[in-house]
Amino acid sequence: MSELGRLEALGLAGLSAAADPGMDRFARLVTRLLRVPVSLVSLLETDRQVFPGMVGLAEPWAGRRETPLSHSFCQHVVIDGRPLIIPDTREHARTRTSPAIPDLQVIAYAGMPLSDADGHVLGSLCAIDHVPRQWTEDELQDLGDLAAACSVEMRLRIATERIRQDRDHAEVLLRAAVELGHSHDLADLTRRLRRMFATPSEPALVGLLLADRQGLWRVIDPDDVKPVESTAGRLDLDAGFPSAQAVREQRTVFVPDREALTAAFSPEAVAAYDELGLRSVLCVPLPRRRGVLVWCWPHPHTLSLTEEAALTAVAGYASQAVDRTLFVETRLSTAAQLQAAMLTELPTVPGLDMAALYLPATDQDMVGGDWYDAYQLPPRLPDTPQRALMLSIGDIIGHDVQAAAVMGQVRSMLRQATLGHSAHSPAAALDAVDSAFDALPLGPGATAVHARLDADVGRWHLTWSNAGHPAPLLRTPDGRVSPLEPHDLILLGAPSGLPRHDHECELPLGSVLLLYTDGLVERRDTDIDTTIAKAAATLSAHGDQPLRQLLETLSHGLADAPQRDDVAVLVVRVTGEGT
Repeated sequence: MSELGRLEALGLAGLSAAADPGMDRFARLVTRLLRVPVSLVSLLETDRQVFPGMVGLAEPWAGRRETPLSHSFCQHVVIDGRPLIIPDTREHARTRTSPAIPDLQVIAYAGMPLSDADGHVLGSLCAIDHVPRQWTEDELQDLGDLAAACSVEMRLRIATERIRQDRDHAEVLLRAAVELGHSHDLADLTRRLRRMFATPSEPALVGLLLADRQGLWRVIDPDDVKPVESTAGRLDLDAGFPSAQAVREQRTVFVPDREALTAAFSPEAVAAYDELGLRSVLCVPLPRRRGVLVWCWPHPHTLSLTEEAALTAVAGYASQAVDRTLFVETRLSTAAQLQAAMLTELPTVPGLDMAALYLPATDQDMVGGDWYDAYQLPPRLPDTPQRALMLSIGDIIGHDVQAAAVMGQVRSMLRQATLGHSAHSPAAALDAVDSAFDALPLGPGATAVHARLDADVGRWHLTWSNAGHPAPLLRTPDGRVSPLEPHDLILLGAPSGLPRHDHECELPLGSVLLLYTDGLVERRDTDIDTTIAKAAATLSAHGDQPLRQLLETLSHGLADAPQRDDVAVLVVRVTGEGT
């Protein structure tokens, strides 16, 4: 019988060096039926024997409920797999030198095997007398019957624990199907895998290694870097490690204990596992030689069929998550580079302070088409240095690379339409872009606010037109915030034919104008009017902050949680008269 299987059964029984009411009951029955001073339910662990059931043992052993193996007669029952009956232990060849004789006063001993359903002998139910004793046939029959009943009790506990573990394995599969599908990058995937196996009874280490042309590289969660990940971030495919073998041979590799590790793998592998205090490992390769998922235990481990099936299925879910994550990362990188290249460098304008913020979407492949723009117009008169400032913020409908590309086209068309109109009317420019949407395949449409700031005596004059976009917020020097409500409830590209309008207001010294896309204020399960009111309150309370700090306050928490939409914010403060 396998010693690992025996130890696994002991662990499943849940019995150790602590009093157990059921096991104490069997010990009491032995003392009553056989009229002995001491009875033990003794279980043999790797380096000690423990007594979950005990009657009559003297201190200090009674308080400890364990002894070292040097004091164990139970070990002979486990090794032989049969009863051990000794009238006088001082005269028996196997026991006469045992320190249990003087320390525990074990003179007469009768021990019956306690076994699990697979035949592993876990320990013994024993009767002990302090004087020599000839055990009668009836006494041994009673002791055997009680040992059989005690074995049944332990088998029920083991079966119950196995059922619980099978249920847990099924739960792991359900969690893996949901949890791993929501990972948004490889580090997050590793983090989610480790959270799934975070209880004390689970593996001590879960690792993901992916393959490339140079071998295997570890996916590291920066918030939970393990020692092996910082010292051995890579493995050659021909390395003598279980993980490398699993990828090379495209089969599951299980190492139950250190002895098996030493026998089959390189000294470097043994040293690495010893350094981490690990004794057992399961390596399941990902399909198409993508990599390997690794579970490690700090003690010898026996792998049940249901556990192996469950972990193999988890590796399948992890492989799907890896494929999806790498695909999404490629798309995100392409679109993010496209967006970054199209975002405007803000001009320096005397009398105005400006700052902008852009946060890309992080939830799945939700690459958006949000943008902001700011540029100065040519002087109205050749001898006049004063130049008006154009401001735009908008959102292309859709969340993909196409949306990012259309964003660049619309921004450019809006600039051209503005420069081509003699009065530089925001509404006229939006009308021109509407016409382009009618003629060109630019997608379902967009929302936008397009505005012009003209310097006036002691203040700035704002002219804007709104195409179905969230209303800008204006903070006046007294701290009051109001939305610039007048707008046209028509998306760019919507077939309506209704005219667009310019709206105007004055911006005195100290005013702050906030333009934003809906990513700043949209939240799941929260009314957008509520979140806009919250943004207005934040602007009111913190509008005197430096603009970069104000943007951080407004966007606090957005970067820490997955976002289904990108965020663009443009803020302008009037600091003086334009020149």
